[in-house]
Amino acid sequence: MSERNIQERSNADTRKEREGGDLDEKQKSQLKKVMSKESKSGRKLSGLWLHIVNALGLIMVVFYFYAAGVSPFDAQYNRGIYVVLTYVMVFLCFPMSRRSNMKRPTLLDVLLALVAIGACGYWMLEFEALNYRSGAETQLDVTVAIIGIIISIEVCRRVLGWSMTLAGALFLVYGYFGPYFPDMFAHRGFSIDRMATTLFLEQNGVFGVMANVLVTYVILFIFFGAFLQKSGVGKFFIDWPLALAGKTTGGPAKVSVVASAFFGSVSGSAIANTVSTGSFTIPLMKRAGFKPHVAGGIEPAASIGGMFMPPIMGAGGFLMAELTNTPYVEIMKMAIFPALLYFFSVLSMIHLEAKKLNIKGLEDEEFEKPGKIFKQHWYKSVPLVIIVAMMLVGYSPGNAAFWATISCVVISWFDRQYRMGPKQIWEAIVQGSRATLVIGATVGVIGIIVGIISLSGIGLKFSDIIISMSSGFGETLSALSGGAVSVASAQLPMAILLIGVASLVLGMGVPVTAAYLITAVLAVPAVETMLMDPSLHGKDLMASGVLSAAIASHMIVYWFSQDSNITPPVCVAAYAGAAVAGSDPWKTGWTSFKFAKLLYVVPFLMAYEPAFLLNGTIYEIAHAWGGAIIGTLAFSVLTMGYFIRRTNVAQWLIVAMATFLCYHTSYISNFAGIGIMGLIYLWMKWQNKRDEMRESLVPA
Repeated sequence: MSERNIQERSNADTRKEREGGDLDEKQKSQLKKVMSKESKSGRKLSGLWLHIVNALGLIMVVFYFYAAGVSPFDAQYNRGIYVVLTYVMVFLCFPMSRRSNMKRPTLLDVLLALVAIGACGYWMLEFEALNYRSGAETQLDVTVAIIGIIISIEVCRRVLGWSMTLAGALFLVYGYFGPYFPDMFAHRGFSIDRMATTLFLEQNGVFGVMANVLVTYVILFIFFGAFLQKSGVGKFFIDWPLALAGKTTGGPAKVSVVASAFFGSVSGSAIANTVSTGSFTIPLMKRAGFKPHVAGGIEPAASIGGMFMPPIMGAGGFLMAELTNTPYVEIMKMAIFPALLYFFSVLSMIHLEAKKLNIKGLEDEEFEKPGKIFKQHWYKSVPLVIIVAMMLVGYSPGNAAFWATISCVVISWFDRQYRMGPKQIWEAIVQGSRATLVIGATVGVIGIIVGIISLSGIGLKFSDIIISMSSGFGETLSALSGGAVSVASAQLPMAILLIGVASLVLGMGVPVTAAYLITAVLAVPAVETMLMDPSLHGKDLMASGVLSAAIASHMIVYWFSQDSNITPPVCVAAYAGAAVAGSDPWKTGWTSFKFAKLLYVVPFLMAYEPAFLLNGTIYEIAHAWGGAIIGTLAFSVLTMGYFIRRTNVAQWLIVAMATFLCYHTSYISNFAGIGIMGLIYLWMKWQNKRDEMRESLVPA
């Protein structure tokens, strides 16, 4: 392909991105409706109000880049500035209702913004004094706290709608009416004054763990993502995979997986990842021969992998580091193999599906050779290399994000099309600051939920409920099997399944990060307790340290927290893929679930094999990974019903047994599973030859 053609194609791609890709008006309308389920659309401001909001965004970006790259600020200012800027920008950018004036803020919006400044400013200025008089707050303290809680709920409602807001309100009701709940959930109850001061003035609520993680890590990487896209790095991570895999079997679908693995975690949202990469890859998949609902389902299945793919892992990895008091780089190391295994599973299923349907690659397209593209644009990978390298040598994630963002500007100067001048830098700043509002709007309500859980002690009760329910299930199963299945062997799987269901239900109403944090506060103690008991899974995690069980528990919950993106009935990422593909949302959702099923397998591997998360000797780790890779290949064959030909019933049952044996933690089981898969391969090869001979005997 000539330089002129490359430039024309690049300009066309840029134009398509600006105009909404290949989508028609109906698809754009559907996509807008789906995206509104994650967050409401804000006002299209102009004039003075636009300049005010942009100026607030500039203050946010400069303040937190300065704190990350030059000199940090005190905790109250570090958290308080972000909360107050977010609240003010939300009140100015998001109307109270659809009937409100969509062009400019109303007088009520301005008053609420001023109240937010007063409440958050009071917390920052009185921070030390509030700590001294904790438990003996003045009436002014109580009044400010009540006002702060109310505006926090209103901010969430304006951006995220009623689901998340009602969840926070229900927890407030639970905190106040605790004595009237069933004995299993009852507590002594708390006054409005006590709840308000605890949730707003102390560091356990609105300005608690979620706010700290956002300002320390997450928003810096959101800013980085905005600069990354402006610098042209995102386009490189689509063009290069397209050249690598575009002409292979099912090539465009594989491109979506590789592209999502490269930069899916930067967006911090599976939905945003689905839309950004899917607007390019889904039309290619349809052109290659995939049905619309299959193309629309593959992209979200690949996109959720970005949420647990290092180096960034969305926001969940940083929350996990905070909750477990573990350096983020250790979380990143433990997460890398499970993430790669997930992408391997999606690639395997795509390959088998394409083979089954005889879908080739894009043979009619002219692609540059992968080596040539990499040679010309390798420097665009520098920002991600900087992040990984700096964190590995001991720098903080925030500092790594700061220097990686600076590098985005520098490397853009080497590409004429994406060269960032003052205008492009300003656009990235505005885009990045606006992108933080969606997750920032959750700060108040998540603080309320986590604070009430801590205040009421429901977390410990919930853990007891999970343990008792799973134990009861184990006893029932043991009785039905006549003792063939022990109570202990059934208890842990049931507990993991209960957590998976809880995450799925919770994820229908709240964002993924919120679902993870809430479920972690409630369920992690139960899982951790069970993982520390060798009788339940045959492994002594004490040998690996208590931290092993804690991180494994959080990883299990975090993986399950992604399921609401791709599992019907409420699978917003899959619905976004359906909108781009122009396919039936219900069929697309189930197809997405079909390609993402390893999401439900990995938590069990984490629970039963410490070496899967790097806890063990080099031989144990190699064994765990080797068995998992072969097991995942067998699992792909099992779930797709195809290997080198369609499986019959007998072969499917044998592959199911081989999958279990490959995933099992003993060497004998692994070798048996590999041997069975080898025999299945030979059996199918013999069947293919037999069919060829029969066809050759049929007269033309």
